[in-house]
Amino acid sequence: MKTIIKRPILTEKMTMLAERNQYAFEVDINANKIEIAQAIVKRFSVDVESIRTIRYKGKRKSQFTRRGRLEGNRPSWKKAIVTLKEGQIIELLED
Repeated sequence: MKTIIKRPILTEKMTMLAERNQYAFEVDINANKIEIAQAIVKRFSVDVESIRTIRYKGKRKSQFTRRGRLEGNRPSWKKAIVTLKEGQIIELLED
């Protein structure tokens, strides 16, 4: 079984969206909106109203070392912004 939800995204912009019942997660790059919604409902026991997904292409990076130039790519990844129904919250940072 593949892991659909990898990690929550906790940035300043995403905490402002939490006031509007929206939360962001890094998800599996091959997951679709239906699978993401089912995983959110199963893991957090909340009702999902809508989901928006964004795919990010990995950046090309290079580094100069004593042995020469090293080149590579960062991995591509996918972000899902989940909107919950009114009055429901997800506790990402528990006390």
